[in-house]
Amino acid sequence: MDIHFLSIGERPKNHFAILLVEDLKSPSEWTHYHDATMYAKNIPLVKPVTIHQSFHHSQLAVDTESVIFVRIKKSVLEEDSPMDKVGTELAQWCQNNNISYLSVLSPFSSEQTAQLVMAIHLSAYRFNHYRTKNIDKLHKIRKLNIIHTDPQKVRYHYKPLASIISGVNFCRDLVNEPANVLTPVNFARELYDALKPAGLVVEILDEAQMQELGMNSLLCVGQGSTCQSRMVIMQWQGGNPKDQPIALLGKGVCFDSGGISLKPPRNMHEMKFDMAGAAAVAGTMLSVAKQHLPVNIVGIVGLVENMPDGSAVKPGDVITSLSGQTIEVINTDAEGRLVLADLLWYTQDRFNPLHMIDLATLTGAVIAALGSEYAGIFSNDDELMNTLRTAGEESGEKVWPMPMGENYDKELESPIADMKNLGAPYAGHITAAQFLKRFVNNYSWCHIDIAGVAWSNKSIACCPKGATGFGVRLLSEYISQLTSSPDEKPGDTE
Repeated sequence: MDIHFLSIGERPKNHFAILLVEDLKSPSEWTHYHDATMYAKNIPLVKPVTIHQSFHHSQLAVDTESVIFVRIKKSVLEEDSPMDKVGTELAQWCQNNNISYLSVLSPFSSEQTAQLVMAIHLSAYRFNHYRTKNIDKLHKIRKLNIIHTDPQKVRYHYKPLASIISGVNFCRDLVNEPANVLTPVNFARELYDALKPAGLVVEILDEAQMQELGMNSLLCVGQGSTCQSRMVIMQWQGGNPKDQPIALLGKGVCFDSGGISLKPPRNMHEMKFDMAGAAAVAGTMLSVAKQHLPVNIVGIVGLVENMPDGSAVKPGDVITSLSGQTIEVINTDAEGRLVLADLLWYTQDRFNPLHMIDLATLTGAVIAALGSEYAGIFSNDDELMNTLRTAGEESGEKVWPMPMGENYDKELESPIADMKNLGAPYAGHITAAQFLKRFVNNYSWCHIDIAGVAWSNKSIACCPKGATGFGVRLLSEYISQLTSSPDEKPGDTE
């Protein structure tokens, strides 16, 4: 999307949206638009965000193709993430009305307006890579002009958000790809090609290298697939070389059939998104690199495909993980934790991180608990968890804390090995987190189960149907908070 920030006096000749808040006086600089704003007061507010298009622009002293009045109830501004709501409504309306070129006159602050632009951009995302028919009818916003009393300040606030948008949409593209295209090998190559030019150090480990390390827990998941497994290590070294890095880990099961413990066929096609945790880590790494943040971050993803085959891992098999701990495989469809177990141990051993945060579409149980509104968060560090909760509220990607404890951990006891990979039928999201905790030692760690929020079967705020890109905004906000000075005032740095 081509975005420009213009001053009040500039009047581009395309569809022109005027944003008006109920009972809020228009800025004094809007004298050019007096007739239009007076006209808008006669438009009834039938919805929280009411959009009305007028082609009588000559009568309104506005020289454009049409005037789009966006009337906003003042109660909307009291909701969580109000700019997300307004931007989503406007982007969807433009999509439905085949508007590709739009100018927006914003009455909001420069920071709010930047957030509005982000919402419009994210909402306009479409994954049309494999469409071959009626391509000319696939409309989306291609050019966006933002008109504001202080366009330079809006541009300043939007700059880091543009990097986050790149990360979110990179994540979405990866998750939306079909599994026959985004195999583990191709996924690894995609990360190398996209992230190395951005300034990241990218390493790819193949099966032989992981076998030599002893990563049998990760490797067993891909035994039944004709697609080889990979591990990708992405490093951003923006801080002091002596500083411990923050480690982001992602589950990357490029397709999850369940293995020998085969999933039911209904909705199995959606299991291409079982690599959304890895995609979120990759998108965050891209966002961090584009912002040149002064921090050391390492992202590590395990990329596998879980398929049934004569060589596949079987229920009852015992696997020796990288940590040396043995795991009795009770269910091959509880495979994500087997991948993360080796990633967690490898990360500690090599990088000695300050914090470890893993993201995974790990359990259906977290969907039963939280639905699609929150991701579940588990941690051995209350301060880290609270910081991530705050970042979730700020970014709109919310997380909710879940309990952990010794009695849940006992559910993982095995009669023949150090542990089994599945607990009791209930609280599966908690016992899965307890399993991961066994590979954490004393490091500060947080597990985020994104199974309910990584994919949406309907359009939601800032996101059309499909991959949501969940995790990128959350982690980008968390990292930004760590690197920003409490005394910094954005206006002073322009």
